[in-house]
Parts: sequence; C-alpha cells; structure tokens
Amino acid sequence: MRNWTLPISMGTGVASYFILSEAECLRPYHPYMSKMVDALQPILIFSMLFLSFCKIKPKELKLVPWQWKLLCIQGGTFMVLGGLLALMPEAEWRILVEAAMICFICPTATAAIVVTGKLGGNTGSLTMFTILGNLSTAILVPLMIPVIHPQGETHFIGNFLQIIGRVFPLLFCPFILAMFLQWVCPRLVARIVKIKDMAFYLWTVALAIAMCITTKSLMHSPFPIYYEISIAAISLLACIAQFAIGRKLGCKDGEPLSAGQAAGQKNTIFAIWMSYTFLTPVTSLAGGFYSVWHNVYNSYQLYQKRKKQLS
Repeated sequence: MRNWTLPISMGTGVASYFILSEAECLRPYHPYMSKMVDALQPILIFSMLFLSFCKIKPKELKLVPWQWKLLCIQGGTFMVLGGLLALMPEAEWRILVEAAMICFICPTATAAIVVTGKLGGNTGSLTMFTILGNLSTAILVPLMIPVIHPQGETHFIGNFLQIIGRVFPLLFCPFILAMFLQWVCPRLVARIVKIKDMAFYLWTVALAIAMCITTKSLMHSPFPIYYEISIAAISLLACIAQFAIGRKLGCKDGEPLSAGQAAGQKNTIFAIWMSYTFLTPVTSLAGGFYSVWHNVYNSYQLYQKRKKQLS
C-alpha cells in the first residue's frame, strides 16, 4: 500500500468528483462541501509545511548556483514567449504559447518540500528556491501582462500584491513559526520531528482534494476537445523539460533531486487561478493537466525509492 500511496490518492480524488457529482442524494450538500474544501486545503498545506520546516535548520537555507540558473531559465522562457506574443498578437497558436508560459512561470509547489524530503533530497536549498521562485513570479507576471494583453488595464503594484497575498502567507507563516519554535522550544520541535511521514500523509489528503478540483475544472471545460488535447501535450512537454533541466543543473552542485523537484513540481492550483485572473481562461487547462503529469512522475519516483529500500 505504501508503494502506491500517491496513485491511490490521485484515484480517490478523481473518483470523489464523479461520486459527488452523480449522487443525487449528495447534491444538496455541495455548497457545504465546497466551503469545507476551501477551509481544509490551507489547513493541510500549513500543517504539512510546518512539519517539514521543523526538520530544516536555519543554516541549511543556502543559495546554490542551480537556483539562480533555474530562475533565469524559467523567467527567461516566460519573457521570450511573452515577447513572441507581443510581436504576433493575432497568431492562432497564442493559446498554446500562453499555456507554455503558465507552465514555466508557475512557482514551485509547496508540497515539493514534502516530496523532496521523502525522496532524500536537500529540503533546505529547495525551500530557499521556493521563496525565490514565488517572488520571481510575483514580479515577472505583472510586468508581462501589459505586453501579452495590452488592451487591459493593469497595475503592477496591485497585481504584485495580489500574487504575494495569494502565495506567501501559506509559505512564510509555517516557516516563521517553525523557526521560532526551534529557537524557543527546541524540545517540542524534536518531538514534532519524530512524527515520521506525517507531512507526507497530510499531503496525500491535500493531493486527493487537488485532484478532485482538477477533475472538476477539466470536466466542466467549455472549450473544444482539440484545445484540450493540444494544451495537454504542451503541459506534458513542459513538465518533462523542466524536470530534465532541473536535474541537469542540480547535478553540477550535487543536488539533482532537489533541483528537479524545484523545476518540475508546480503549484498547479495557483497556475489555474493565474490563468483566469491574468491570461486567457482556457489556459487554466494547462495547470489541470500539469497536475496530473507531475504527480504521475512523483508517484514513479516514490515507488522506485521504496523499491530500493526494500531490496
């Protein structure tokens, strides 16, 4: 069962959507379930990040060359694609380019810290990259919006604060709490650290909820099937490319696993929100499909890790 935790979690999330949507007896409770999910998701993310951060010492938070290289590649790709759209605003394939932009600029998922720790990677350098990546996204997206969609009214400061407000509270609050407790209550933190794999299993619950939401967004998509297939292909290529690039860059610093997760595992719920808020809504499909691809790869990695431990 432990070898198949992630596939089971993903399958549970997908099945839950169809059960909830098709069961007539549950329809009256949909509004309450939606509110429960909205309240439960941040609690799960906060809890699993707090447990993961308790295992990280402040001295482990360091800057490594692969972090800057990866930020340049992801940010540079986003800006080059945005410039391409500015030069050819009427291009028929602009939706596919926007989908690729979302896949590259979307920041690292907070759950990547949990997965990296489970796989045996360096969570300290990954945490530092996650902070830098979120800040990079908050700066580059508002800068490029007027270039991509010049007809809209956009304000850099407002958009910057909107993105910061969306991602940073759930990233910084558990981090600050964990660092504070390490300073004032080291014995309590030592006990928390002994709770083996709790952060991972909290993430599996959060993943099931995320897959349920992703399935809903894909099933209710009003866009033609050829759009969905094309965007699915773009998101798959972006996922493969970023995991490969991350691992390649990380090899030079002895951290291929951490760099690979930093590059390839994305905050797809944020990507969906960013698409609806700043870009063409159909590009939100890229976040939904990307969620499937990176979690399938994570399942494979965790299976291989567990297989090695048992052999």
